Amino acid sequence: MEKSNFLTKKRFEELNLPPVVMNGLKDAGFTHCTSIQAETLPLSLKGIDVAGQAKTGTGKTATFLVTIFARLLSLAPEKSKGISAIIVAPTRELALQICKEAEILGRHTSFTITSIVGGMDYKKQIDRINKGTDIIVCTPGRIIDYIKQGIVKTNSIKIVVVDEADRLFDLGFTKDMRFILQKLPKFDKRQSMLFSATLSYEVLELTYEYMNLPEFISVAAGEVDLDGIEQTLFHAGNHEKLQLFLGLLEREKWERLLIFCNTRFAVKWLSLKLQGNGYHVEGIAGDLPQRKRLQIMERFKKGHINILIATDVASRGIHVEDISHVINYDLPQDTESYIHRIGRTARAGKTGKALSLACEKYILHLEPLEKMLGYKIPVIWPEDDWFKEDKCGPLPEIRVRQNNNLKRLRRKRSGKSKFNNAKPFIKKAKNSFPGSFFGFSPESPQ
Repeated sequence: MEKSNFLTKKRFEELNLPPVVMNGLKDAGFTHCTSIQAETLPLSLKGIDVAGQAKTGTGKTATFLVTIFARLLSLAPEKSKGISAIIVAPTRELALQICKEAEILGRHTSFTITSIVGGMDYKKQIDRINKGTDIIVCTPGRIIDYIKQGIVKTNSIKIVVVDEADRLFDLGFTKDMRFILQKLPKFDKRQSMLFSATLSYEVLELTYEYMNLPEFISVAAGEVDLDGIEQTLFHAGNHEKLQLFLGLLEREKWERLLIFCNTRFAVKWLSLKLQGNGYHVEGIAGDLPQRKRLQIMERFKKGHINILIATDVASRGIHVEDISHVINYDLPQDTESYIHRIGRTARAGKTGKALSLACEKYILHLEPLEKMLGYKIPVIWPEDDWFKEDKCGPLPEIRVRQNNNLKRLRRKRSGKSKFNNAKPFIKKAKNSFPGSFFGFSPESPQ
């Protein structure tokens, strides 16, 4: 069911876009602009810097891709040497999704598009850069590595896009973003576009420092827009949560289902439980190898699997138009994550359902969540026959891979550091060298 207020009356044909760009839009089935596109494109196509605020799924990606293709064609009719545009995204999944959309919209242009992300073959990505590429879509860590080595030259870049800026900061990429922007041509020598679900002080500071008097555009001013999503909350104890969940799977008329858990352990546990109850399901989390994650995502998009379980690592990297239901098996610990989770349904003007289970472990997250929404999520109290028996039985021990940073932190806390071997030397040196060779004197209190 289409929402009448999703698309505007403005057609892409009115924007005087190059024929090759219009052909790409037709291939994608785009005729009318969304709100963010209708307000942004008339400015960005003139080369004006833009900072846009809009919720997930409103057409931000097409907005900056159309701008990049049209502007590069006008600025350099003949193919120029070097990288012309760079798009920075917070996650590998989102970067790869942007690449796929770029390949569709830019199919009739001669521009080459390369993804530069961690977790993928290091040398192959270098080879693609060396062969020549016009547009790079990247995550901060890998692109910084290539810039420092001189593999990526930034002096020819004419357009930069920062996508999901708020998420980049949430993931700790503030310093990385500043490093990247400092390495680009000065703000008055390039066009900059920034998009974010929220324009926080941190995001605004970035716009003032690294953009050329940007125009601020917001299609979600001051409020959370979740039109088209039917939200429901169920209260259940930990001992009956799985049984209620199994009952909801039987009662709901779902087509494609996305389930969110808070931890990698919970993703693996619930995946095994559902498989044991006869469901064809896959799970993705941060510890899963990138190639495997991409394979699972591709199968989910093509409909080969209809149930996907994920942690928040995937909440902004899943762009599938036909997800009928999102289920929060665990209430998210971060209120913003709730928006990005349930925003995976009701995309492209369609409607969807978001079901959330509140157990005693995560119930404390409900109050700040509803405060952020500005209203209470409607509660349905399940009947006794809604609870279904778990046919899977006990599971074997589940192990998850530890993050390397977490391993280092635990070694540090336990005193088992690789620097422990240096302690005898430091102790001996302190007694052997007078004065403040190590920044202290032997007589000072330690």
